Amino acid sequence: MDNILVAKNVCKSYGDYTALSNISLEIPKNCIYGLLGPNGAGKTTFIRIINQITYQDSGEILFNGSPLAPEHISLIGYLPEERGLYKSMKVGEQALYLAQLKGLSKTDAKQRLKYWFDRLDIGDWWNKKIQELSKGMAQKIQFIVTVLHEPKLLIFDEPFSGFDPINANIIKDEILQLKEKGTSIIFSTHRMESVEELCEYIALIHKSEKILDGKLSDIKKAYKNNIFNVGLEIQGAEDTFIKTLENQFQILSSSFDAEEKQLDFTVQLPSNHTADVLAQLSQTANINRFEETIPSANDIFIQTVSKENDR
Repeated sequence: MDNILVAKNVCKSYGDYTALSNISLEIPKNCIYGLLGPNGAGKTTFIRIINQITYQDSGEILFNGSPLAPEHISLIGYLPEERGLYKSMKVGEQALYLAQLKGLSKTDAKQRLKYWFDRLDIGDWWNKKIQELSKGMAQKIQFIVTVLHEPKLLIFDEPFSGFDPINANIIKDEILQLKEKGTSIIFSTHRMESVEELCEYIALIHKSEKILDGKLSDIKKAYKNNIFNVGLEIQGAEDTFIKTLENQFQILSSSFDAEEKQLDFTVQLPSNHTADVLAQLSQTANINRFEETIPSANDIFIQTVSKENDR
């Protein structure tokens, strides 16, 4: 697999505190990679190392196949959780300044800024000061200056913070467009619904250690526990029917719609017995629904972290 970033046994400590312990990750090119974990897990430390704000104590990081070096900074865009705009500067003046720090000429910066200001419909903000903008409005400016130099790797740390649902959706669509154009993206968030929508790969860091990583679809398959949601059309005597089911299967919940004569229940089945159960149920009722429950990213996060905490 072709990777934009590879971390090999990265360690970082601050005095007696271990921030990262032997972290190894492979982040493929042209994907959105979710970097997940509870507060204090080590995510921000890892991001700061990639941005060369701080350095690992040991281990190696490769960027596009080469050891991470100062010249790679211009190929990375970083949107931190804590925003860093100068409140008393005008929006346009500040955006030009930050774009030139990333290596763009003033002419190129103006052209690209016009494109993005028009795209996000904020052209009339150019002469406003940051302190005149709402948090969400300032966040749009921060997003623009992060992506303006068209980096190969973008790192977003809680990019939807401060946005209302409409603007969060606009920025989500822009992130997906950047990915489609070939940009690789590291996406750090606590919003698991965003992980479901955006991320193809994830890594979960907890107490400075990586405890899970891989393709999200593969991880979901590995965490399946043979739970199914079933809908049966039955003709009365639902109590007797449910008791019969409870004697045969592990019923987790059930409800009956008398008007529709539909019994809905959630059942955990023995492994590799799905076909047998389907055949058995079809002999006694009409099956309207038989769907396997796939764990969500939120379910996996809670289950994995809780398990680690219990050790």
